[in-house]
Amino acid sequence: MQDLSQAPTTAPTTADRIAELLRVRIVRGEIEGGAALRQDHIASEFGTSHVPVREAFARLEAIGLVVSLPRRGVRVTTLSQAAIKETVEMRAALEPLALRHSVPHLGAQQVAQLEQAHARCSQADSLVEWDAANCRFHDILSGQCGMPRLLASLKQLQLTNSRYLFAAGLQRGWQPRSDQDHRLIIDALKAGDAERAMQLLGRHIGTMERIGFAT
Repeated sequence: MQDLSQAPTTAPTTADRIAELLRVRIVRGEIEGGAALRQDHIASEFGTSHVPVREAFARLEAIGLVVSLPRRGVRVTTLSQAAIKETVEMRAALEPLALRHSVPHLGAQQVAQLEQAHARCSQADSLVEWDAANCRFHDILSGQCGMPRLLASLKQLQLTNSRYLFAAGLQRGWQPRSDQDHRLIIDALKAGDAERAMQLLGRHIGTMERIGFAT
């Protein structure tokens, strides 16, 4: 949930590239929950040794996408109804908290970025595009809170949310959608009504559990 526009740019390492590719594959459901990740296969794919592969596994485990099991190796974590419910409830509590602390630092530039992310959600031609825009919208709301531990927790929760989004979307088929809640949140922020924006955000996240689709 860091504002990537302000982050220093450094060349990605081999471990960075492996971790990012596996993250995308897991989140999009290209690697299913419970699947084993083989060091030999991944090292061969990237033309590298086992060292960066193990580093990549460690990074993925730190964000909850894989787990290292005795005598079973590294496996992709599985999504369960309990995990999804926990994710929704935690996000509904924590994202409004992050927004509360972000509001004093949300100026015209951030509001314009929210407008752009909302428009991209409406214009998305694919689930991949919509998820990227949706994550960007939520990142902007939280990214100025100045609470790195909270942002790290929200990043992990958003990954679980995105995994569920792709699982549900692939099963039901993708249809373009415009999110009215996003519009209401932006309008509340423009009006200087932080409390309403927080209430709308918590309600918006909570709809995931009611309708069985990610927010």
